[in-house]
Amino acid sequence: MPAPLACPVAAMPQPASSFRVAVIGGGPAGLMAAEVLGQAGVNVDLYDAMPSVGRKFLLAGVGGMNITHAEDYADFASRYGERAGDLRPLLDAFSPDALREWIHGLGIDTFVGSSGRVFPTDMKAAPLLRAWLKRLRESGVQLHTRQRWLGWDEHGALRIAGPQGEIRVAADATLLALGGGSWARLGSDGAWVPLLHDRGIAIAPLQPANCGFEVAGWSEHLREKFAGAPLKTVSLALPGEAPRKGEFVLTATGIEGSLVYALSARIREAINRDGTATVLLDLLPDRSQAQIADALARPRGSQSMAKHLHRQLRLDGVKAGLLRELSDAATFQDPQALAAAIKALPIRLLRPRPLDEAISSAGGVPFEALDANLMLRQLPGVFCAGEMLDWEAPTGGYLLTACFASGRAAAEGMLRWRRDHESLAGWPARC
Repeated sequence: MPAPLACPVAAMPQPASSFRVAVIGGGPAGLMAAEVLGQAGVNVDLYDAMPSVGRKFLLAGVGGMNITHAEDYADFASRYGERAGDLRPLLDAFSPDALREWIHGLGIDTFVGSSGRVFPTDMKAAPLLRAWLKRLRESGVQLHTRQRWLGWDEHGALRIAGPQGEIRVAADATLLALGGGSWARLGSDGAWVPLLHDRGIAIAPLQPANCGFEVAGWSEHLREKFAGAPLKTVSLALPGEAPRKGEFVLTATGIEGSLVYALSARIREAINRDGTATVLLDLLPDRSQAQIADALARPRGSQSMAKHLHRQLRLDGVKAGLLRELSDAATFQDPQALAAAIKALPIRLLRPRPLDEAISSAGGVPFEALDANLMLRQLPGVFCAGEMLDWEAPTGGYLLTACFASGRAAAEGMLRWRRDHESLAGWPARC
């Protein structure tokens, strides 16, 4: 294993204007860090492998730019699961309210939707990004696109490959904000994992988050007739857990959509632990099992069961198709058994959909590998932020908020690290 980068101390501290930082990655975390550093008078060069920055950010804005969430802050901070304690100080320093004020400072108004999600008034990401990039350029941040980071050379300089070939970049400090492993075509390809692993950093494996799941295989009839159909006003739960109400989509290979994404972390971990996971689908969450059984027990005469389900329960279409798919013939002959199936229809899930299809990813650089400044303990002068850190969150503005907050925290940590070195009456050589 190569030795950690060494940063020998120079004789005199450097003035602010000579402090040079390389930011690798032009997503929300990297851009936010660049803004904080640029406004502090730091020379910032931001490198991104794609032809333009913020590509995944722009994609997130398709159909409505959900920037954060307006729920009670304690509830908001709890959405980060096992990593809530690690992220709480970052979010305390740059809360959802602070993020909204920051957006307003760019000249973009926001509003709170009926679900509590916060959006720009025009629902678009592009105007926000344009205003943001203008501010960054005015603060002196230099953006370099089509520039892929390849790691470090034997002297500790950054290796950057672009259309004109490979260059070496000497920086006083480096911020890595390279995203997770989903949506490789937008730049989040996880190519940084072996680069850090080779430097002795233990990386938690990247896994799909906010993703769909596959079943053993739907029947040809169900696939042909209902693949892509939404199941609305249903609830979903893992056995022993409280159900969550919402909607999702039946796919050719399984299930996906907002309700599935909300449970995806627990479903994935159950699959990792047990090999498969079973979720219980309530097709009629607004009716009790007893009410459903009473309705089904009414005489249906010569009516087919399909018509009986429609007349008594308004249960038809994809809901009825899935009920038929996952229940045996005997169940349909017993109103009590059929009512129980309607209230807790088991769907056995085998695996998540591929990582590159996921909205986000879990895994990455563990917080245990970082100090309070978000600097890698084994690589002094190298900081990390954004989705490449080992945390995950549901959709609803939580992902973006934590990316913004971690980018800001890493930049402020970098400035503290610089001040600490200055207080020692010396300064590390570029690393």
